[in-house]
Amino acid sequence: MGVELKLTDNELPVSPVFIDFLLHVVEQIPFEGAPWGDQLSEAMISEQRRITEQAPENARRVMATQAGQRAIARSYQLLLALLTGNVEAIKDIQLRFHFINVIGIPRNGGSYLTKEIYRALGYDPTRVPNVIAHDGFPDAGPFRFEKGVNSWIASLHTMAEYLTMVEIYFGNNRPHAGKIPVPKKLLKGSYAGGFFQRILGDAVENIFTVRHPVTSCISTYEKSGGLPANGRFTVRGNIEEWVRRDLMYLGCRQEDILAMDYFDAYLRYWELYHFYVATTGLSANRDIRVVAYGGERMINLAKSFYYRFGNFDPQPEQFEVFDKRDRHPDWFVKAKPVVERVSAVWRSVGGMPFPLDDVMEAW
Repeated sequence: MGVELKLTDNELPVSPVFIDFLLHVVEQIPFEGAPWGDQLSEAMISEQRRITEQAPENARRVMATQAGQRAIARSYQLLLALLTGNVEAIKDIQLRFHFINVIGIPRNGGSYLTKEIYRALGYDPTRVPNVIAHDGFPDAGPFRFEKGVNSWIASLHTMAEYLTMVEIYFGNNRPHAGKIPVPKKLLKGSYAGGFFQRILGDAVENIFTVRHPVTSCISTYEKSGGLPANGRFTVRGNIEEWVRRDLMYLGCRQEDILAMDYFDAYLRYWELYHFYVATTGLSANRDIRVVAYGGERMINLAKSFYYRFGNFDPQPEQFEVFDKRDRHPDWFVKAKPVVERVSAVWRSVGGMPFPLDDVMEAW
């Protein structure tokens, strides 16, 4: 018996950010001005809207070139391999590239570390495109199944496109210890740890950043426009949207979330995210380092990459830390048992080390 299934790009359209990347490649448009590495910027970035609006015209220009056609065909070839479990088709990628993932909740120093790894490798981070270096791609998160959306398929599809971009962007670079390093800020890695582990290869290297939930929350609301006047949770940007999404995944109703105290909502999100780290497969990787937020710790870890990649006069940029420990004393009381609970879960599941004392410094 033979069954033939046909899926077209109507059901699985090419991602706008992949098209934008390919347009730069096929028309030799320099990648420049990438804002992802700016640690202190609090500005909302509307780049995604521009990329989406321009996608139809950009796709036409990409498909007018043989290089663009080959790249898109390659992404669908990899998607088929991922859908069918064709391990051999991605083995070459695993053997050629060494993925260095920086994972952690937003506002935990991941952008700084990712930027410094790129600098240690000789890149100008402002010329590394967002889609290559930063959070949004490949996609992963709580499972969604609704009209036009199956989030598991979306994860496979964006992974196939990401791997295609890796081959194009890094393919001719110099190997270190036999493989080409591929740094990535992978915030979404905690939602599907086993997925990223198996696709990127058993040798994938994970760095997990962790910060006290009170100072993480303060940094989040500062980025989003300040603590709401009524103290209630609200959604104004990506991070707050992820809080809402994750709590709804737990079964909370949206109206109840928006009626919650801002920190109560954030604290539940923080705890859940860190539970994912211990329960979705990341802990199976023995090459995982955990670093608590803090100036000296972040700078020392950044320096280690300079030494590792042959720069014995490391000069990483300063890691800016602002003391916020005198704010919201009631929040610290609420947070203490939650942080201790996460530490206990990490110990009990896979023996992952949670830097409790460092986190409790609350930088």
